[in-house]
Amino acid sequence: MSVRVRFAPSPTGHLHIGGARTALFNWLYARHTGGQFVLRIEDTDEERNTPEAINVILEGLRWLGLDWDEGPAGESKGNRGPYFQSQRGEIYARHVEALKAKGLAYEHEGAIRFRMQREAITIPDLVCGDVVRELTDREQEQPDFVIVRSDGKPVFHLVNVIDDLEMGITHVIRGEDHLSNTAKHIALFRALDAEPPAFAHIPLILNSDGSKMSKRDDGASLDGWQQTHCVPEAVVNYLSLLGWSPKDDSQVMPMAEIIERFDLPQINRANARFDVKKMQWMNYEHLRNLPMPRYRQLASEAGMDFGDAAEDYIEAALVTCQNKVKQISDLPDYCRFYFTDAFEYDEAMAAKAFAPENKEGFAKLRELFANLESFEPELTETALKALAEELDVKIRALVMPARCACTGVKIGPSLYDLMAVLGRDRVLARFDRALARMDESGEG
Repeated sequence: MSVRVRFAPSPTGHLHIGGARTALFNWLYARHTGGQFVLRIEDTDEERNTPEAINVILEGLRWLGLDWDEGPAGESKGNRGPYFQSQRGEIYARHVEALKAKGLAYEHEGAIRFRMQREAITIPDLVCGDVVRELTDREQEQPDFVIVRSDGKPVFHLVNVIDDLEMGITHVIRGEDHLSNTAKHIALFRALDAEPPAFAHIPLILNSDGSKMSKRDDGASLDGWQQTHCVPEAVVNYLSLLGWSPKDDSQVMPMAEIIERFDLPQINRANARFDVKKMQWMNYEHLRNLPMPRYRQLASEAGMDFGDAAEDYIEAALVTCQNKVKQISDLPDYCRFYFTDAFEYDEAMAAKAFAPENKEGFAKLRELFANLESFEPELTETALKALAEELDVKIRALVMPARCACTGVKIGPSLYDLMAVLGRDRVLARFDRALARMDESGEG
């Protein structure tokens, strides 16, 4: 049997991190088994059914790299889009008439109700085990539930089951909050003379303190991580570990490894907790190990302006930053000094770095650097330290004005590495600018 799974989100204007994790688990299972991942949009609510809301879902999945295999009319990869429930009304109407013809559905106060079975239903679940669902006290009074509202619109339970049936879905992997609906769905499948798919209800995602995660909580919306230019592979990696774990303690994994190792038996029963700091750590681990072309792409997306710099210069500059910058959104400010001479000094730093007592030593450092045989990091470091010893000053008395002159800020790549990238001529020009500032301060 070829595995067919689906993700069926409602266009609410955002993609919750829990929905993204559900999509991911379905996608991973399809890729792991060589099956198919079907995307359909539950857009029967006309008030929410806007192109913008739908686009949020599609762009979120694309950003994560979760490609779907099938759209309308059984199209293959490269399709025009997913299934839309709003376009499937005739299919639902046909099945409702079949249920009515068999006496399993009937009209009641303008709506259509499904004649629910009275016996307990056992839900065989691949994560939760066998779950026995009996009618509640309230359902005992009226177990039959509405499948088509009085305004003629079919409800979630009906369309969900019919779509799974029509699309040949073999495994329904969804959040545990849907477990309470599953008895109704199994009854509908049986009423439609169909065998229910296998169910796997995955644990919920909670906040780090164990409270229920709402869309307003920190980290709860996928677009928040998109807007901070997180590495999509890192988000996928972290989400994969929310409710699933490999057989060892592996944490940082590339997509190919996650696909190979992912399987339903490893999904945990306990609810997962979303840890924003762990997500940020995971992002950094992926960010610092990215191939340089990918790192540069993300830098550009984060607003990095390289100007007319040469390719080898850009790469050399970014190499000095990759292990330092925790979030790519911080990169434009972190390495701005590489790509423009028109940067301002951090005035608090400049007041100390360019103090009168540092001028003589800094001027000698400028002369020393001008006459070095080469400008490699090891040579500039050795020369600076030797000068500090000769002048009987702390290394910081030379390093601080040199860094402020070259970058304008306290924090950045290794001074010796960044000077090698900037090159001797640019470094000396920036030293001259700083010395002129010192002269002005002295005159004042």
